[in-house]
Amino acid sequence: MVEGKSCSVPSGTEAYAKLYPDKSSDGQLRLGNVVPDFHAETTQGPMHWYEYIEGSWAILFSHPADFTPVCTTEIGRLALKYDALKSKGVKLATLSCDKVDDHTKWMDDVVAHCENNVTIDFPIIGDESREVSIAYGMLDPSNKDDKGLPLTCRAVFVIGPDKKLKLMMNYPASVGRNMDEIMRCVEALQLSAKHSVATPANWPNNHESIGKKGWAFLLPTVSPADAQQYFPDHHTCKVPSGVEYLRLSNIGRETTEE
Repeated sequence: MVEGKSCSVPSGTEAYAKLYPDKSSDGQLRLGNVVPDFHAETTQGPMHWYEYIEGSWAILFSHPADFTPVCTTEIGRLALKYDALKSKGVKLATLSCDKVDDHTKWMDDVVAHCENNVTIDFPIIGDESREVSIAYGMLDPSNKDDKGLPLTCRAVFVIGPDKKLKLMMNYPASVGRNMDEIMRCVEALQLSAKHSVATPANWPNNHESIGKKGWAFLLPTVSPADAQQYFPDHHTCKVPSGVEYLRLSNIGRETTEE
């Protein structure tokens, strides 16, 4: 989907990442923070999270409970994206607060309901204690043992090879997650990490009106000198302010029709 050689821009990706702290001052998990480690039981046996994701991009995909209608469709659609995610070096795991035995039974329903012939090849984490949910900010600690309140929020965490949180999405129970959007976000994050660019709104369907469909912006941290050295063909969009900050690069443009 993308083209261009990888380039190590001194004022780019690494400098941009340093704008985020490794740990928040109040203990809440935020973008750029190193994600919490944990041990858990899963449908594929015991898991040590750091060991499982070591050196890889990863997605942690949470559900409030087993045998829920929206999440049943989400697991099925996620299974359809599994091979594509795996090809991009992404480790995938989902989480629900029910028992692992219940997860296994639930997966039979997921496969039966999905119109495609899918298999669930990624682990489903059991989090009956809610410890993982609390550590990742999906549940207030005071709600841990209150059976009358909602369980964990439906969240997506995309984690980089440095074990830092790169993207987080939270959804209400009434809105199913879009797996195409999650895949798009993974592609955008990997592109940015590799080439020191930032994807515009609606990427890769952006800037078609000026013949720059799929082009991406240089990060603000890329100096003018580095822009000339590493992105000699970049295009600066003219705006009324006269500030030259909308710098597009053909790194990231679409090379094939979807």
